[in-house]
Amino acid sequence: MAGNLAWLSSSRNSDQSKFQTFLGQRRCLRLESMHIVNVGLPKSSVDLVPGTGVRMSIGDAFISLNGNWRVKYLRIIKDSGSFDLDVNGLSIATTISIKSDETGRPAVSSDSCSATVGSAKVKFHGGASWLYNLFTTFIDKALRNALQKQICPLVADAVSDLNPQLKTLNVLAKVDKYAEIEYSMVSSPTVLKSSIDLSLKGEFYNIGKHQEPPFSPAAFYLPPQNNNMLYIGMSAFTVNSAAFVYNNAGVLSLSITDDMIPKSSSIRLNTKTFGAFIPQIAKQFPGLMMKLLVKTVKTPTLTFEPNNATVQATTTVTAFAIQPNSTLSPLFVLNLEASVSARMFVSEMKLAAAVTLNKMDLTLDKSYVGDFQVGPLENVFQGVLKLVVIPAVNAQLAKGYPLPTIGKMKLMNTQLDVLKDYILIGTDVQFS
Repeated sequence: MAGNLAWLSSSRNSDQSKFQTFLGQRRCLRLESMHIVNVGLPKSSVDLVPGTGVRMSIGDAFISLNGNWRVKYLRIIKDSGSFDLDVNGLSIATTISIKSDETGRPAVSSDSCSATVGSAKVKFHGGASWLYNLFTTFIDKALRNALQKQICPLVADAVSDLNPQLKTLNVLAKVDKYAEIEYSMVSSPTVLKSSIDLSLKGEFYNIGKHQEPPFSPAAFYLPPQNNNMLYIGMSAFTVNSAAFVYNNAGVLSLSITDDMIPKSSSIRLNTKTFGAFIPQIAKQFPGLMMKLLVKTVKTPTLTFEPNNATVQATTTVTAFAIQPNSTLSPLFVLNLEASVSARMFVSEMKLAAAVTLNKMDLTLDKSYVGDFQVGPLENVFQGVLKLVVIPAVNAQLAKGYPLPTIGKMKLMNTQLDVLKDYILIGTDVQFS
C-alpha cells in the first residue's frame, strides 16, 4: 500500500497538480513539488463484498512529505523555500466494484468512498519562513480540509488506473498458425465471501473462423480452496474443442517413412519386414520401402476422471509400397483404435502435456493384396506408435497452450490435479 500511495503522489506531481492555501485576498501561498518520504498504515484491511467487489479500509495512517513553497503578493513581492508536512490520523474506506466490460475483460470502478484527516502540520524553511510559521495553525486547518477533499478523487483515479492492466487479459490468445483460444468472460465476476470467480470461455477456434463444435460444455464448480492465491479450472470441453479445431484444420495426420524409425529398431518399413506377416506383399512388391499414413477418422475425445486423463482416438492406417519412380501403391487400410493416458503440467504460462499408449486395437478395413490376419501385425504397429507417433504428438504438446494472463504474470508453487470432468490448477502469482 505504501508504494501505491507514493505512486499516486508522483502521478499528481507529473500533472502539475498543486495544493493551494490563500492567506488574505491577494496573497497566495503555493505548495508544490511534493514528495512522500514516509508512509505508515498501522490498520489496513481488504475484504470481499459479496455481489459487489472489494472493500479496502485504512485507519490511523500517516504520511510525511516535503516540497517547496512559493509566495506571491500583489505581483510584486515573491518569496520561496522548502517545507515539511506531517499528516496523521488518515482514514479511508472505499468499495471497488468488479464487472465485465464490452470486450469480456474485468473492469473496476470506485463504488463508494469516505475519508478523514485527523491533522496536518506544516513547517516552513527558508525565505520568510519565520513569518509564515506564525500562521501555521490557520494553514494546517486549510491543508487538512484540502487534503480531505482530494483523497476520494485520488482513490477513484487510482482504481481507474487499474483498468489498463486488466485490459491486458489475453481474451484471444494465438496458439499457432491453426488455432487461437478465447478467454473472454461469459458473465460478470461472481464475488463471494472468500473468493472472486471469473467465468472465462476457454474455447479453441480455427484462426479467423469461430465455428462451434458439435458438443456443449458441461457445468462444473471449483471446490473451496485457500492454499493458493489463484485457482484455474479447465474443463474437458476446452481440450476437446482444441481437438475439434485441429481435426478441422486437417493436421491430425502423420506420414511415416523408414527414416523416422530409430536405426536400432528391428522394425523396418519395407516389404521384406511386412512380407514376413503378409507373404503377398513380398511377392508382389519385392525389395521396396513402405510408407504409412495415419489419419484421424473423427475428432479424438478426452475424458477427465480423478487422477486420470484419457484420450480415445479412432484412426486409419494406410500402407503404401514406394515404387522406384516414387509413386505409391496402396497395400492395405487398417482401422486403429487407440487409448492414451495424458500427463498434464504447467510450464511457465502454458498448459502442456505428454501422452503414453494404453492399448490399441487393429481391424482390417480394406486390402489390395488379398485377405490376411491383422493379429500378427499388432506388435509391429504398437512399435510404430511408440517409436514415431507418440513422440511426434508429445513434441507438439510440449509447446503448450497459453493460460489466461493479466500483465506480466509469473506462476509460482503451481500444482495441477485431475478431477471429474476438469483439471484444477492451484498457484501463487507474482507480477513484475
